[in-house]
Amino acid sequence: MSAVVAEQGSTTPSTPEAVAGLRPGAFGNATALSCRECGHQVALGPFYACPECFGPLEVAYDFPAVTREQIAAGPANIWRYKALLPVPTDIEQSPNTEPGFTRLLKADNLARELGLTNLWVKDDSTNPTNSFKDRVVACALSAARELHAKVFACPSTGNLANAVAAAGARAGIKTVVFIPADLEKPKQVNSAVYTDSLVAVNGNYDDVNRLASEIAGEEEGWAFVNVNVRPFYAEGSKTLGYEIAEQLGWRLPDQVVIPVASGSQLTKVDKAFQELITLGLVEDKPYRIFGAQATGCSPVSAAFKDGHQVVRPVRPNTIAKSLAIGNPADGVYVLDICRRTGGAVEDVTDDEVREGILLLARTEGIFTETAGGTTTGVLKKLVETGQLDPTLDTVIINTGMGLKTLDAVADSVGPAATIDPSYAAFTATGLA
Repeated sequence: MSAVVAEQGSTTPSTPEAVAGLRPGAFGNATALSCRECGHQVALGPFYACPECFGPLEVAYDFPAVTREQIAAGPANIWRYKALLPVPTDIEQSPNTEPGFTRLLKADNLARELGLTNLWVKDDSTNPTNSFKDRVVACALSAARELHAKVFACPSTGNLANAVAAAGARAGIKTVVFIPADLEKPKQVNSAVYTDSLVAVNGNYDDVNRLASEIAGEEEGWAFVNVNVRPFYAEGSKTLGYEIAEQLGWRLPDQVVIPVASGSQLTKVDKAFQELITLGLVEDKPYRIFGAQATGCSPVSAAFKDGHQVVRPVRPNTIAKSLAIGNPADGVYVLDICRRTGGAVEDVTDDEVREGILLLARTEGIFTETAGGTTTGVLKKLVETGQLDPTLDTVIINTGMGLKTLDAVADSVGPAATIDPSYAAFTATGLA
């Protein structure tokens, strides 16, 4: 399996050919890969860059009529939306981690704290490996199977490595995952328990990603989830948008705040909302999308604030390592969506990220990782600066579990007091 790689020095077939041996319906209702820049279409396969203009490819569909009742009759995971994803109709029969349909929690305590009227948290920390990455990996795994891949692999800032390693183990496919060598220890352990092929690379995520692109271009039969099968992988994020709408009673929120790393999640939530409108599953109404970044890696936020159309790469320096992508592949599309919908892209400091983690935990009982702390911190900042309307229905996305980034808050929390085992000692604390 060779990749279409748009890196300097790599090669790109002028006309990608259909992959031999694909079974009928291997990608469900998907019809082609379509360039997001020029519209050129290529066959469904392990390609991600347009052979005409080198623009990114995404999955195009010919959807059948889909009803709310059909979706509700499906399983309580992302496969309830299989008609809207690039997966076969028998996807449930293939061993996978069955992610999705996580809770949408009404966050009244946090809303009161911030002065919001109606607020929900889409809590993806309850997925099989405790992050939203299980969604995208499930779609990538399906593509890897259908394309006869021998190795399932990824470059990752942590959560993706966890999800790929677990999904590969469940599917019985060889799995190799690449991470920055300075990644948080819990995330390293959470990958290494599932695979003995965890590779730590000296460098940041962008260095790891470049290496993965090089390997994908040289090695046959390797499916890199966010490289040569990226178009299929990215579609998994749409299920966040589908679930939010369904769990709100088949309506779109007025505002949604989404963390931005590569930017793919934000763009696919928007794509999901647009698909639901087109299919008549929700009312066509305005909604605003906001992106959240950490200041130490905020190239999209900087471009938004400066009014630029181009996202300039940066070198990450933040505790929010899962968002530390200095050259985000979908950054320009995040700008387009946030501007089109009347939203914004904002960033918060590492201290504000930590405060966001504690705020969400102490108001709603949700222990989020640094990405969720970033999102919560940005929500607070958007309200304080008047960029977000506090009277409108608002959803924020928590993408992962806080146990993966304990170091971020370890020095900020601890015992309120250390006392002798006596009632008198307890009363002296003033906690009674």
